[in-house]
Amino acid sequence: MIKFSLSLIYSLILFLGIKSFVGEPKTTSFDPPELTITPFAGPDVTPSPACLAVAATGEVFVGVDMIGSLGKDPGKGRILKLVDKDNDGKMDQHVEFAMVDNPRGIIVQGDKVFVLHTTFSKETGKATGMALVVFEDKDGDGKADGPAKPLIENLSNTKYIQERGTDHATNGIRMGIDGWIYISVGDFGFHNAVDRSGKKLTMLGGGIVRVRPDGTEMEIFIHGTRNVYDVAIDPYMNVFTRENTNDGGGWNVRFSHFIQSGEYGYPVLFQHFTDEILPALVDVGGGSGTGALFMSEPTWPEKYNNVPMMADWGRSMLYIHRVTPDGPTFTQKEEEFIKLPQITDLDVDGSGRLYLSAWDGAGYSGSPSKGYVVRAVPNNWTYKAFPNVEKASVKQLAELLKSASAVARLAASQELINRSNKQATAAALKIASDKKLPLYARVAGIYTYAQAAGVDGIPALLAFTKEDAMREFALKTLADRKNHLQNVPTEPFLEGLKDPSPRVQAVAAIGLGRLGHVETATALLQTKVPASFVEPAKDVEGPHATPNPAIVQPHLAVQALINLKAVDATIAAINGENSTLALWALRYMHDQKAVNALIDAYQKSNDEKFKTQILTTLARLYKKEDAYDASWWWGTRPDSHGPYYKAVLWEGSPAIEKFLVGESEKKGASGKQFFADLDARNRMDITAFATEEKVAATEEPKVDLEKIKNQKGQVGKSSIEDVLLAINKLEGDAVKGKALFTRQGCIACHSISKGEKMKGPFMGQIGSIMNREQIAESILKPSASISQGFATVMISAKGDKTYMGFITEETAAKVVMRNIAGEVFTIKASDILSRKEMDSSMMPAGLANSLSYDELASLVTFLSQQKK
Repeated sequence: MIKFSLSLIYSLILFLGIKSFVGEPKTTSFDPPELTITPFAGPDVTPSPACLAVAATGEVFVGVDMIGSLGKDPGKGRILKLVDKDNDGKMDQHVEFAMVDNPRGIIVQGDKVFVLHTTFSKETGKATGMALVVFEDKDGDGKADGPAKPLIENLSNTKYIQERGTDHATNGIRMGIDGWIYISVGDFGFHNAVDRSGKKLTMLGGGIVRVRPDGTEMEIFIHGTRNVYDVAIDPYMNVFTRENTNDGGGWNVRFSHFIQSGEYGYPVLFQHFTDEILPALVDVGGGSGTGALFMSEPTWPEKYNNVPMMADWGRSMLYIHRVTPDGPTFTQKEEEFIKLPQITDLDVDGSGRLYLSAWDGAGYSGSPSKGYVVRAVPNNWTYKAFPNVEKASVKQLAELLKSASAVARLAASQELINRSNKQATAAALKIASDKKLPLYARVAGIYTYAQAAGVDGIPALLAFTKEDAMREFALKTLADRKNHLQNVPTEPFLEGLKDPSPRVQAVAAIGLGRLGHVETATALLQTKVPASFVEPAKDVEGPHATPNPAIVQPHLAVQALINLKAVDATIAAINGENSTLALWALRYMHDQKAVNALIDAYQKSNDEKFKTQILTTLARLYKKEDAYDASWWWGTRPDSHGPYYKAVLWEGSPAIEKFLVGESEKKGASGKQFFADLDARNRMDITAFATEEKVAATEEPKVDLEKIKNQKGQVGKSSIEDVLLAINKLEGDAVKGKALFTRQGCIACHSISKGEKMKGPFMGQIGSIMNREQIAESILKPSASISQGFATVMISAKGDKTYMGFITEETAAKVVMRNIAGEVFTIKASDILSRKEMDSSMMPAGLANSLSYDELASLVTFLSQQKK
């Protein structure tokens, strides 16, 4: 299916067998009693809906994707405009708005429709990348007036889209009240993306990028995620996401609060260098996050309002995460909300109608007969027409900007900005200044004013920094646009670092990093580092999904110092009272001056703890991440040891090696282990520190799969349909099922516990992703749909060698492969001549043939109870 990816790795034995709905779209089986959920459009109109967006006035735009996440053939995607003329909850008219391939995100603002999609060459038929484009429909006929206008091009990794499809590429888009378009980037990353101004940007791995609606000022918002599909943005510009990571076993979902400039660590920091990252708010186990929305509409019940709503495709569930402020960040509580088979996206209009799209088992490459859209409204909801903002007066727009509806505020804000006149700008300023209004209205006012007034608005924004309630948002708007920064003074931000509010402190640090005045580094270097700044113990995974509000401010200060390139100021702080923050920041400053200063400080100090910190910093600086050219990707099961993925030496490396080796010799045998551990942790590969790697011998079970599959029991003599019917009626014995898991050869390719060596698809959380029928079907039909990351791979290598199996580990230097017999091969990356994914599963069909119905039911029951 779509990028979200294939994270459904829970696909038991390489297959995700979601039972699909056919014909008329169904309502959900988990309907909140306060809501009325009804079919809106079926697969005859909206098959394989990858994304959707709703105009404030109620028109629904659906991205139909018949390529899916693994398909590679163009000409199968389109944007449909659906209209409910009589507002009875069912589509009355649909129009093909535009043809695009792999639509991944849509925003509707007036007569403009922004679309993120994969681009293809007309000559070769091959993917050329991804682009954010804008269509216009000025004549109102429901169709785009002409070709799209590109805003950003090359917004993904062309090589891997061509090889794999759009599964880890770039996805959902959403606009905040600040007027930025926020773009969710998967860990394909991108190389030399270019915006309308000609600005180029490269990003290794996943994160969030943002751009202005005219396609300029493209910049990275946060970095260090795996497969973000969409973001939810609240009225105060808090950004939330439900995205998945490879946590060593299975594909776990993390719910996060994204703070501008933050580093979230995937894949190289989030396990063993967690002291350096901003952690997620929670790890909820297996799943696959997709569409997201912050619901803030007055027509909705208080119980379900002012909350981020997050779709999970793998769990077929729309979740609510109830967030509670916690310093500069939040804590959360997850709740199941609406069940929908393979839910992909959601959006709400100005009258409070929520629309949700379901992939409904359309497979990895789309289906012409599966997928639909439903509408959800509160009980006793009545339709109220949303005004045409283009025809509204400034007075009417001002009223909408004060509305309790986030949809109304955004529509009014964008229209006031488009007016580009003094009256509209003054109206926004008046709302921002009115202390009697709710904070959400004032915030909408200040963001609208900042965008409309531009540089001329700086004096008024500075005045807002004097008011406690508005200081956070005034500082945000002052530092928001880099082309205005030369006119913004640093004093309010320096004062903000000392503000009682941790949210103001955070915004001040971010702002100083953006303003670019290196003399402010001294103030940033005074930020205290909490006791929670502790690196994980050797070979222990750190707390990457546990809220830690105390780490936010020093983390942001370090990021600001890096942005300022404040090498000299940071060096000067090495011997100060807050040396811990300085040494933290220096880990990212690959500068010969930094190396020399660290060595000098070490030699002059008698403080053993301080000297150990310096050695740690130097070890980190020994290598750096290679420049990203998009010729490689770390795969679905990356080497996550860290601190770098594709590490290279630099001009400071020889001096660091000489110093570290010299100090180790001084320590003698007593210090040998310390330097060996330092070398291993940072993967310096310094010969003097090398120790003989002892590999524990593991006795793998020897299983004759051919013998197993050729035996004919009750299952082997029956049709799949009869087997599934029988299994549904049998409870099964989980204890017997556990024994069968070994006897039938499952353990040759699958692990149950995270403590085991990871092999093929992880079964330790399969029960939280699939029901008993889906598990049974995936055992019986393993090749029907091969799970992401576990396709059979054929590798040809030097020496006329050929290997076939699935990849269990991959680094920049080697590939580790496991075949169906459980044999493990390590292949040097430099020896690989060719690599090809096969169309069939490595797991042979028929492994359950020898079983009785009761035995298969027991195996299925055992697996269904695996919910770690």
